[in-house]
Amino acid sequence: MTLDHDRSVDAELLESFEDPGLPPHRPRRADVEPAAARRAERQVAALFTLSLLGTALALFGYFAVRPGDTMSSIRLSNTVIGLGIFLAMMGIGLGAIHWAKTLMRDHEMVEERHELRSSDETRADAVQMLRDGAKDSGVGVGRRGLIKGSLVAALLTAPFALLIPYVGNLGGDWNVSKFKHTVWKKGTRLTRDPDGTPIKASEVTIGSVFHVIPEGLNDLPHHELMTEKSKAVVLLVRLDPRDLKPQGEKDSWGFDGIVAFSKICTHVGCPVALYEQQTHHLLCPCHQSTFDVADGAKVVFGPAKRPLPQLPITVDDEGYIVAQSDFHEPIGPSFWERLT
Repeated sequence: MTLDHDRSVDAELLESFEDPGLPPHRPRRADVEPAAARRAERQVAALFTLSLLGTALALFGYFAVRPGDTMSSIRLSNTVIGLGIFLAMMGIGLGAIHWAKTLMRDHEMVEERHELRSSDETRADAVQMLRDGAKDSGVGVGRRGLIKGSLVAALLTAPFALLIPYVGNLGGDWNVSKFKHTVWKKGTRLTRDPDGTPIKASEVTIGSVFHVIPEGLNDLPHHELMTEKSKAVVLLVRLDPRDLKPQGEKDSWGFDGIVAFSKICTHVGCPVALYEQQTHHLLCPCHQSTFDVADGAKVVFGPAKRPLPQLPITVDDEGYIVAQSDFHEPIGPSFWERLT
């Protein structure tokens, strides 16, 4: 009895709902006014042309507006290239949206689905609908040539704007020799970053960490300072000498538990700046590569493939910590090292 009652309720509910059907189609101005259609076509072509101009601007910014040696010139170059890439992508996107909203077919259609194969007449109608839609959207040969020409040109040239940051800089600036040497040299004192005051060994207590740059680095011109600092930054750490594991010839690269390692992660070059005193681990915050300071900064976790390069240090007659030499290997990501 309960089952029959439920069925009757379901039947009543179904009868209470009516298929609302599709709302009446509202033609757009471009559907009924040829002048509006031509205007919309010109607007779409103008947006695709804007994309072309954006690509040209990005290429002009890269080749003609060079970064130079000052922050203002670097900012100008980046702004011109970035604006060009933005216009190149925006022009294509807005042009496609405006095309779809004003010119492409917008009739809503309902096709009844059948369990088996549709009749030949129905299949022919479906194919004709697709052809009509393609014709109305301007895909057909000989229709809306202005839009098609500007779209094809924009699509062909826009990738050049996107490739500028990736391909444009694969020239001399990516020379591995630039990462084989830094401004560290024998006798250069280790100084605090950023004030540049020298550090005495007596000032470095067990467990303390110093962010270090070479003495005199702040005296360089601004553009040269930023380049050299990005390669020469160092982390200075003091451990209990009993916690340091033997490293062969590198045992002489420290002083009474004080060791110095490059701050540039060997994964993709992020600054390694987080030190965990209890475990003696250095952590890169970008991708969590972890290095064991007590064991030659070897990788204990994460995507990095090699230890942080160690800067050989000693103490001069005045008690200041100084470099024994430059790094003995390229700093930074390991793929640079593989190119040597």
